[in-house]
Order: sequence, then C-alpha cells, then structure tokens
Amino acid sequence: MNTKAATTNDTGPRLLRVLIFTLIISVMNGTMFNVVLPVISKEFQLSASQVTWIVSGYLIVYAIGTVTYGKLTDKVSIKSLITFGLLLLAAGSLVGVAATQYWMIIVARILQAAGAAVIPALAMIIPVRFFSPEKRGHALGTSAIGTALGAALGPIIAGFVSSALNWKFLFVIPLLSLFALPFYRRYLDDESVSNVKIDYVGGVLLAGTVATFLLALSKANIWLVVIGIIILVLFILRIRYASDPFVNPAIFRNKQYSVGMVIAFVLVAVGFGIPFLTPLMLSDVNGLSPAFTGFIMLPSALITAFLGRKGGKLADDKGNPFLLYTASSLLVGGFIILSSVAGMSPTYTQIFLTLGVLGQSYMQIAMSNTISRTLPAAEVGIGMGLLSMFNFIAAAVSTAIIGKLLDGGTSTVHLNPFVQEKIAFAYSNILLALAAVVVLMTVLYYFQFGRRLIEKEVRSKNNVQF
Repeated sequence: MNTKAATTNDTGPRLLRVLIFTLIISVMNGTMFNVVLPVISKEFQLSASQVTWIVSGYLIVYAIGTVTYGKLTDKVSIKSLITFGLLLLAAGSLVGVAATQYWMIIVARILQAAGAAVIPALAMIIPVRFFSPEKRGHALGTSAIGTALGAALGPIIAGFVSSALNWKFLFVIPLLSLFALPFYRRYLDDESVSNVKIDYVGGVLLAGTVATFLLALSKANIWLVVIGIIILVLFILRIRYASDPFVNPAIFRNKQYSVGMVIAFVLVAVGFGIPFLTPLMLSDVNGLSPAFTGFIMLPSALITAFLGRKGGKLADDKGNPFLLYTASSLLVGGFIILSSVAGMSPTYTQIFLTLGVLGQSYMQIAMSNTISRTLPAAEVGIGMGLLSMFNFIAAAVSTAIIGKLLDGGTSTVHLNPFVQEKIAFAYSNILLALAAVVVLMTVLYYFQFGRRLIEKEVRSKNNVQF
C-alpha cells in the first residue's frame, strides 16, 4: 500500500507538468481563432454570428467530448483515451491546413475538438484522482497555469502568424501536442478497467440535445427548440429506465452538486465573454490588426499565468469561498472598468483587462474545487466530466448570445456615461450586464456554499495540521 501511495504521489506531479504543456496547446487552439475571426469574416464574407461557428462549433463538440471521455474512463484506460484524442486532434489539424472553403474549416475544427476534448477531461480527473482534497486546490491552480499561458500565447501567436504568413497556419500549432504523447504513455499505466456497459444511446441523445439547443440559440429557430425539447425528453427517459445509463440521474439529486453546476455554468459563460468580446471590440471600435490585438491581450494572460498557482494556494489555505469572492471582485471591477474605457485608447484596455482575466481564472479554480468536494469517489469521473461539458456549453452559449447582440449593429442605448463613442455603446452595455450577472451568482453561491464551506474547510485544515 505504501509503495502504491508513493508511486501515486510521484506520478501526480509528473502528470501535471505534461498536462500543463498540453493545456497550453489546447487553450491556444481554442483562443487563437478569436483573434482572426474578423479576417476570416472578411475573406468569406460572413456575418458576426456566422463566423462565430468557428468558435461555437468547436466548443459544442468539445463540450460533448469532455463528458464522453469522462464517462469512458470507467471502461477504457486513460492512456488509450489520451492516445486516441491527441491523434484525432492531429488529424483535424491536417484537414484544416488543406482547407479551401469555409465548410472545410468547420469540419477541421470539429475533428480537432473531438480529439482535444480529452485534455480538459484529464485536467479535471488528474487533480481529483492523483491528489488529496487538501492539495487539490494547489493542483488545480497549477493546471490553471497551462490555461493562462495558452490564453497568453494564443492571441500573440495568432496575430503574428496571420500577419507574417496566413491564418491557416494556425492549424499547424496543435500538432505540437503529439510531443506530449510519449510522456503520457510512460506515466499512465494500463490500469484495469471495469466491465461496466456504456450507454451509447444515452450518449447520442445527450449530444443531440446539446447540439440542437445551441443551434437553436445561434439561428434563433423555434423549430430547433422544439426538436431539442423532444430529444431532451428522450434522454431523460433513457437515463431513468436504462440499466446502465450514460448519466446516472441520482447525481442530480445531490443538491449541492446541481446548484454548483448551475452557478458554474453561468459564471463560465460570463467569464468567456472576456476572450471572445475583447478581440472583436479592439478590431471594430479601435481598428486594431490581429497582431496588435494579440499584443494588447498578452500582458493580462502572462500575469494570470504567473498568479495562477496563487489562486490554488488561496483555495487550500483560506477556502474556496474566499477565492470565489476574490474572483468575483476582480471580475466585476474588470467588467465595469472595461465598459468605461470602451472606445478610448487600447492601452486602457490592456491595463485593466488583467482584472477580468485573472478573475476568470480564479473563478474556474474555485468552482472546480467546490464541485469536486460535493461528489463521492464513485461519481468523480462522470461528475467532473459533466462539469467540463457544462463549461464548454456555457462558452458556446456565450459566443452565440454575444454574436447575436453584436449583429444588431450600433446600439443607441447609452448605459455607461463615461463612453462617448457611439460605436462602443453595444460593447460597453454588454460588459455592464456581465458584471451584474456575476454579482447575482456570487450571492447565490454565498447562500448555497459560503457559510457552511468556510466552517467545514477550517475544520479540515485544523485536522490536517494536527
């Protein structure tokens, strides 16, 4: 037993280092295209809502894939899953390099997402499986370094590549993830897996529900909403009566888990407005090129990468509620200030963007850690997989809604008196609305988790020390 524990303790940090590298590549692949959306839009003569499918389509498949990989860990070894995922990511990248039409780009992004979805699934499972609850915040904070560095490097590399070469060369970068594959295969064992049956019918119904509702949101189509409801009803019936359902409905009877998922969904949707909205605002309002947009966004992501581990340490030392309230303060302050400087010099955006980006990172650490502690050991794989899925659905919903709002053109509504440029009104109003949503979700978190978790985590910390 001691030998096994020592091996696990040694394996966890090693896997974290490899995970950071693959997270950097994965996040870069997700964020690089945000910067070049205006360029692609002009090249293919697309509207704002149409071009967002490069991001939204990726996120839909990514969302479905994360919960699928999480479920498959009950049956297939993690080593096999990561091998399959990274090879599929590489295949999608090669299709993207060869793409000559817009639909080919979407196909490439879907293939990439189907492979890359294994990475966030690992980012949730590795800290939970290989680290104790007392060290989990530190592990999540460390993995957040990869997310932050990917966010930092993505815009600047995308700007440089699209300016010096061509935006299609962005499809080459994810191929670097293959360098991590030998290390995963070395550190991960061919662990024995159970003979549990996978409910593929339930999985397909879940995927259909998610995809249909997101399509309905993007296209504002009532018939797609009706179809989505029908598929959702079929999915609910399936998981209630199947002998081995894809998602055990009992997990949603865990009130803390269910409420936590709702809060996480909304906060992730709000937080994703930062990396999606900022490049569009800098291009539309300030007229910046992709390269300069990446330069503006770089410092905030670098600072977040440097301070990411601090967030995990705060969660371990002072509790998840403390970290969440810190993140909320940063997010609300960042949104309000960014709303106020919209249309002004992009230097102001560069300075105050740090508040929002750092707040977004801390928020994800706090919510992941909070939700992981609501789950019994037997439900960690599917529970955290569902969280990953919800995170990316939230991001897709965010891009679809913001894209639709921006399709309306220049707003005549003037909510922030500090904004004088009419072209910036819509962006400023959206940022203020996002700040208000963060406040509401923070209040909900306090009543559901705040008071009881503060007392519980203080007791846990004292027991560990003594």
